[in-house]
Parts: sequence; structure tokens; C-alpha cells
Amino acid sequence: MATDAYSWHFTQDVEEFLDRAGEFLRSEPALHTVQLTVSEMVRTNGITAYGEDAPYFGRLVGDDGTVRATVMRTPPFQLQLTALPYGAAEALAVLLVKDGRAVPSVFAPSEAAAEFTAAWERRTKATARLAMSQRLYRLGTLTPPEPAPPGRARAAVTDDRQLLAQWYDEFCTDIGEETRPDPGSWAESRLAQGGVVLWETPDGTPVSMASASPEVAAQVRVTTVYTPAPLRGRGYAGGATAEASQAALDSGAKEVLLFTDLANPTSNGLYQRLGYQPVADFATHEFGDATTKG
Repeated sequence: MATDAYSWHFTQDVEEFLDRAGEFLRSEPALHTVQLTVSEMVRTNGITAYGEDAPYFGRLVGDDGTVRATVMRTPPFQLQLTALPYGAAEALAVLLVKDGRAVPSVFAPSEAAAEFTAAWERRTKATARLAMSQRLYRLGTLTPPEPAPPGRARAAVTDDRQLLAQWYDEFCTDIGEETRPDPGSWAESRLAQGGVVLWETPDGTPVSMASASPEVAAQVRVTTVYTPAPLRGRGYAGGATAEASQAALDSGAKEVLLFTDLANPTSNGLYQRLGYQPVADFATHEFGDATTKG
């Protein structure tokens, strides 16, 4: 498609964005899982400006009026992109530079991430680096670990708040995530949603957790699986993930998803043994100093 056959349209109103782009996002809920989850979170909880930067949402509209791609950013977090048609990355970079919008990093399907990164480097002279390569998996037939690790699974409760906050903070440190929500707020929101499973040993000691996002467009994503380093290699994460996955299925989700770091063969192997199947690869590129002045 020629580059003049579509145009980017932006808004800071998430309701307007979902009204105009929601059908596009729901058309492929697995590939659009992050944007579905983030936009629903903003719609439900609201997100105000971070410093001078306000959240924004964009849709790429073809000359026939249909939405071809979407973009969003909820500062201070990264730019989120769907797959893009030819030329759309360059047009997006031009507009973001013209509007003076900062882009610390981008997360998107690998090809779209690379295309936008190249366009952003050309337009801003920023230096980019590939920060992480990830694979999106979809659950096929759930196959719990056999034998199961010793102990049992249970839903996290209010008394677990401090532990969840601590483990979430450690999880973010482990994956190199410097920009993160307040751990206490994260724990409170997950407890309110009822989306955290703990695996505990026979004596009742929690040893691993797996959390899941709220259901949107009939899909749930397992988002945070963590076992403290001294307790790894004993199957606890597999037990917790299997239980979180089963809970998502029991809730009525038609698709259960998760992302893995491709640099971690252990987790990729674990999730495939549990019945998760590859869907697509994604990438995060981080940018150094840039000039966002047209």
C-alpha cells in the first residue's frame, strides 16, 4: 500500500480510541494482547499525566476508513505498536518528532519494532539497542507438571500483599525492568482483580507466584511468574503457572497467553511442556539521547 493511502490519528481520550480502534484490536486478541490490556486498564482505572507527558493513543486509518494499526504510550512506559503496513513506521516517526514526543523505547512485533527503530534513528539521530527479544505463546492443551512439585496452589489474599510487592520488585530487577509501577500499588491492584496464584510448600510457606491480567476480549495473559533465586529448579514455577492457566480457563477465557524472554531457554522449555505454543516474536528496542524537534 502506498504511503499516502493512510494517515495516523491521535487522541488522549481512551474511550474515543477504543470506540474507533477496538474492533481492530479485538480482531486478533492474541497479537494485540498488550494494547487490549493497557487500554482497558486506562479505561477502568484512569492514568493521568506523568510529569508533562500525558498518555496518548493512535490509530492508522486507511483510505477506506478501516484501522490498519494502532500505537499507544502511557508515560513513563514504552511505546506500544501493533504490526505495521509498509511505510507506516516512517510516517509515525515523523509525526512523533513533529509533536516533540519523547520515545524512550518501543515494544512491538519484531519486524515492526525494527522498522520503527530504524525510522526513529534516522529522524532523531538517537542510538538504539535491542533490549529484549520475546516470544508470545498461546495455551493449547494444558499439561500440568507430572509429578507436581511438593505442596499446593492457593489464591493470594490481602495478608500476602507485602510478599507480592517484594516479589514483584525482585521480578522487575531480574528482567532488567527499570521503569515499573510502585510494587505496593501493583500488589493491591492484582489482589483486587484476584489474579495471583501462590505455590506453597506442605508447611504453608509461599515459594512461587504467577499472576494474570484481567480478561479482555476473551483473552487472559499470564504476566508475572517469579520464584526467588534460592528456590528455583524445584518445579514451583511450573506448578504456579499451571494453576494460574487453569484459573484463566475456568473463568471462561478462550485464549490464555504469555510472553517469554528468548534469552531464557529454561522458561521457554517450561511453558512449552505445560502446553503453550509459539505465536509470534516481539522485541523491545531502547533509545539513547534523541532530538525530537522537527
